[in-house]
Amino acid sequence: MQTILGAGGAIGIELAKALKEYTTDIRLVSRNPKKVNETDTLLSADLLHADDVKKAVQGSSVVYVTVGFPYTLKVWQNSWPKFIETVIAACKEYDCKLVFFDNMYMYDKDHLDGMDEATPINPPSEKGKVRAKIAQRLLDEVKAGNLTALIARSADFYGPNIANTSMLNETVTKNLAKGKKANWMGATDRKHSFTYTPDAGKATALLGNTPDAYNQVWHLPTASDPYTGKEWVEHIAKAFGTKPKIQVAPKWMIHLIGLFVPVMKEMPEMLYQYDRDYVFDSSKFEKRFGMAPTPYDEGIKEMIASDYP
Repeated sequence: MQTILGAGGAIGIELAKALKEYTTDIRLVSRNPKKVNETDTLLSADLLHADDVKKAVQGSSVVYVTVGFPYTLKVWQNSWPKFIETVIAACKEYDCKLVFFDNMYMYDKDHLDGMDEATPINPPSEKGKVRAKIAQRLLDEVKAGNLTALIARSADFYGPNIANTSMLNETVTKNLAKGKKANWMGATDRKHSFTYTPDAGKATALLGNTPDAYNQVWHLPTASDPYTGKEWVEHIAKAFGTKPKIQVAPKWMIHLIGLFVPVMKEMPEMLYQYDRDYVFDSSKFEKRFGMAPTPYDEGIKEMIASDYP
């Protein structure tokens, strides 16, 4: 049995699709789980309740954490540490391997141009401090020999079927689809990497089913030489067959957008990611597994075909 905790989100769905290459015994766990594959087993659970987590983990050989708690600082501070302690305890009790899907919020803001697995940990935001804390808890358990686990890190992501959870979609794609100006947060001449969600799902499944991939950190495959903000808008507009209209969204506008788009309300402290080059290096994974990331234009095409048919 391989189990996905937080199976209903963009990454959980892509992971479930990819796992069928390795097993037909897949358990999907969330508040209201839905089958991705015909043979999936569904388990409804509140992942902040220890008994529910234990029930979800029991009988699993590999447990994947793709949970996406609401994107607010207070929720993250209250929920993530409690949840990760419960998952660690359950995996230790039932002797399960743990695969933790992570982001890059804990990295030093002065080392974002060429982020790899050795990038210094020095979170510049409060959300980043939460992520650093829970990642370190996992690594401490691994170092102590108490847990077999790995961390799979992604850049910001984009892809099909994630209309409400991708910053790129919220600020650029949706507006261009309506003939409006794209809103780019920060400098339009800075590069910004995005990880394609189907690539992230396939790579996470591969890592989870590779014994010697455990007890280390991996960056998930992400196309190199990313576009600048201006170029992202140009390439997405071209895919729509429309003009690449763009405006830079100042902080006050982001606060305004946040009144209508909840995920944007929490963005001001993350704006440092958009005022400098943000380049994600996945060469470790690519060299080890020979899996090339999806080219950006191909990913854009698939995203638009899925979400804007």
